[in-house]
Amino acid sequence: MTGALDSARAPAVTGTLRLWVVAARPRTLPAAVAPVVVGTALAASEGVFRPLVLVAALVGSVFIQIGTNLSNDYSDARRGADTEDRLGPVRVTSGGLLPPRRVLVGTYVAFGVAAAAGVYLVVAAGWQLLVVGAVSILAGVLYTGGPRPYGYEGLGELFVFLFFGVVAVAGSYFAQTRHLSGEAFALSVPVGLLAAGILLVNNVRDIETDRRAGKRTLAVKLGRERAARLYAAALVAAFLVPVALWLAGAFSAWILLPLAAAPLAVPVTRTVVTRTDGPSLNAALGQTGGLLALVSALLAVGVLVS
Repeated sequence: MTGALDSARAPAVTGTLRLWVVAARPRTLPAAVAPVVVGTALAASEGVFRPLVLVAALVGSVFIQIGTNLSNDYSDARRGADTEDRLGPVRVTSGGLLPPRRVLVGTYVAFGVAAAAGVYLVVAAGWQLLVVGAVSILAGVLYTGGPRPYGYEGLGELFVFLFFGVVAVAGSYFAQTRHLSGEAFALSVPVGLLAAGILLVNNVRDIETDRRAGKRTLAVKLGRERAARLYAAALVAAFLVPVALWLAGAFSAWILLPLAAAPLAVPVTRTVVTRTDGPSLNAALGQTGGLLALVSALLAVGVLVS
């Protein structure tokens, strides 16, 4: 009898785990990993590398992203922003796949794991990271939560650029070295632009349903055509930053390695500019995340060998 019960539970457990993976939105997670890799690479190029700090920074960043995604899933469902006619992947709360309270608990757990990693970082690198972590978690909650969610006012891409670009790259560098540098802030720009591009694709795809739900994202405010052009401009700017750093003499020619990924940006940009169907834009979202991962990896290598 026990064996039969275990067999019955197994598919349910597997299905539940799959739902949590869907809710975590793995296509967005490169935005959490990339800045930590780049910031750590810059520190390593200066002869400083603390492996446990890297692990804690990765855990903290990834779980802040997961917590933000779960909070967004929960809050959007409560506000009626995720409707049945949305073009993106199903959301577990609005789709009735997970109870709202369970998603909320999952949000607390994700942020709790991030906070635990943050405790180690504070001990290892200083109290300043306590402020960084607390503000980052607060920004994740207030993206679609709270009385005035900034994601509903067209500020989502700006906050992604700041927190998954500037704050995360500079913060990861600081966690290793215990000081800041202009190079860390410069390297955060392409990372932040590509991370913001992930959200921009998401919002271009959802522009009609967001407009009907009263969610005034940047794409809703700009309109589809101008939002798509902004996406293209962000990608171009991300590839120009390494060139500018090389011309300024901050790094050797190895910093130009990310340009090898530029041909991959052409088809995804064409998709965002010309296509309006959900499957194409969902693919573009994943491709933008992949582009962020590749560019950041090449950027890290370029920094290390410069």
